[in-house]
Amino acid sequence: MSRLFCFGLGYTARRLARVLLTAGWRVAGTSRTADGCAALAAEGIEAHRFDSDYPIDDSAALDGTTHLVTSIPPDKGGDPVLRHHGAAIGALSALEWVGYLSATSVYGDTGGAWVDETAICAPTTDRGRGRVAAEAEWLARFGDTGLPVHIFRLAGIYGAGRSAFDQIRSGRARRIDRPDHLFSRIHVDDIVKVLRASMTRPAPGTVYNVCDDTPAASADVLAFAADLLGIDPPPLVDFDDAGLSPMARSFYADNRLVSNKRTKSDLGVVLDYPDFRGGLRGVLEQEASG
Repeated sequence: MSRLFCFGLGYTARRLARVLLTAGWRVAGTSRTADGCAALAAEGIEAHRFDSDYPIDDSAALDGTTHLVTSIPPDKGGDPVLRHHGAAIGALSALEWVGYLSATSVYGDTGGAWVDETAICAPTTDRGRGRVAAEAEWLARFGDTGLPVHIFRLAGIYGAGRSAFDQIRSGRARRIDRPDHLFSRIHVDDIVKVLRASMTRPAPGTVYNVCDDTPAASADVLAFAADLLGIDPPPLVDFDDAGLSPMARSFYADNRLVSNKRTKSDLGVVLDYPDFRGGLRGVLEQEASG
């Protein structure tokens, strides 16, 4: 029986876990807290505590793993999963596939030009530089030992419970007027679709961009979401007058268009939500269905 182990059962990995549980897989993974582990166990997921300062204390936790996903970001010491459990992962005899969930921030700023997986990584933020280093750590394991690693560079993730609707309903939505600054996005269900496709077509050492077909300005996404909700959109605010925090401003530091051609051609993936309009309609449908 196939067994998935997820380091970091957050928003995306948990969605994958639920899909594979339904398909009859055994699923295990980690949470940073005891309460988080209890919530995972209630869903039928074998749960273990783990964070960068708290390695898994069960030596048999990884036994029988055939597929492994890690969504835990790097810290100042590098990749915490490899630091604490790299040797154990390398010793897994049944391991067929490893997926490292990275981010498109590794590309940095291209001035609005398109990038694909062959582009040089030139991140402009500490987050992006950390991701580049972590990718290199994982790919080195592939080169040195044949660990079946695949890198997935994820664009901005959205879906039910994490979308423009939630920003609008909470009153946090800000429509920043920067029409020439486009962001790439990806619906969480399409991430799951890509990961499952890669599991059936493994190509260790390969890097995939995971994004939709239509980069768009965040102000346009919020306006469309408001229209679907039947309310007026938040007013446009000039970027220089928005009073954004350093963290929020950093998301506008890079302007790039991310290509997903390799992901679609190599994995045969047809996205369920190739643009934010279909994706947001899908989110509303999922919310309505519970």
